[in-house]
Amino acid sequence: MRNNLFELDFEELRETVRAWNEPEYRASQLWQGIYQNYWKYLGQFTNLPLSLRQKLEQQFIIGSLKPENVLESADHLTKKTLYRLVDGAAIETVLMRYKERNTVCISSQVGCGLGCKFCATGNMGLTRNLSRGEIIEQVVITAADLKTNGHTLTNVVFMGMGEPFQNYGAVLGAIRVLNDSRGFGMGARRFTISTVGLIPGIKRFTEENTQINLAISLHAADDELRSSIVPINKKYPTSQLLAACEEYIQTTGRRITIEWALMDGINDTEGQANKLVSLISGMLVHVNLIQLNPVAHYDGVPATDHVTHKFQKILIEAGIPCTIRLRRGIDIQAGCGQLASVSK
Repeated sequence: MRNNLFELDFEELRETVRAWNEPEYRASQLWQGIYQNYWKYLGQFTNLPLSLRQKLEQQFIIGSLKPENVLESADHLTKKTLYRLVDGAAIETVLMRYKERNTVCISSQVGCGLGCKFCATGNMGLTRNLSRGEIIEQVVITAADLKTNGHTLTNVVFMGMGEPFQNYGAVLGAIRVLNDSRGFGMGARRFTISTVGLIPGIKRFTEENTQINLAISLHAADDELRSSIVPINKKYPTSQLLAACEEYIQTTGRRITIEWALMDGINDTEGQANKLVSLISGMLVHVNLIQLNPVAHYDGVPATDHVTHKFQKILIEAGIPCTIRLRRGIDIQAGCGQLASVSK
């Protein structure tokens, strides 16, 4: 089987070219063709000698994801693509269009093993981690599609299928490739990694001290409730999680986003809002509320608009920045917590 060029970083590509006794600038030509021109086939690299193209074609491909199903929301602002992987597994990727930005929500695993009660992906269980190249390719395909329509990809969020910190090396490796100014060149601040609260991953990420954004899926302000809906809380309880978050803030000086899916009668109460205030007051955080998106296996329902705004008001009056996230793609099961795919 031929190797996928998306799996190589620039130094690995340069070493490959050097081993073939080719000038090193050939690596730059390849890198720019893949990450700036979005060329999909090695035959498009007419700036390379025919002999080199032939050698590359014998050993490499550009990309392995096969788009199998594409759904677009009724308002045409959200597009969900199901990709088939080389081993037959499948993932979903979501493009969300806003007035001033285009954000792609990408997957880092096939399924997820953490079992958050309200998440369709968690209900699947975990099949495997994605490779660095499979993560990168989701972004590049989306950027290339946008470019054909005169638009630009502005943000990448690791909020799709999977827990990014369970696939730490591939996730950070993919960001480093996409951040490389010699190629795709997306700024670190345009990436956001969302974790359900894996403390070892947060600590490792803190040591990186990068400009990449961090989001924490909290969803409850006490251990009893959080453990009932986010089972990993039994291993990494709220107090320890927030201590790791505070360490991150103190080390990096960067704000953390706290994500909270509001569920009617479960975590949308004044009591939960006040507990949250007591937990995070004084921390450099921003709370992002989203009314629960429906999934087939979970009978919880979203908080009402009235309750959602009341919850937000409690936080804002306590001096905690808080916004209500615009729900997108619900009609095509593309909202937060709704992504799920089953291998055929």
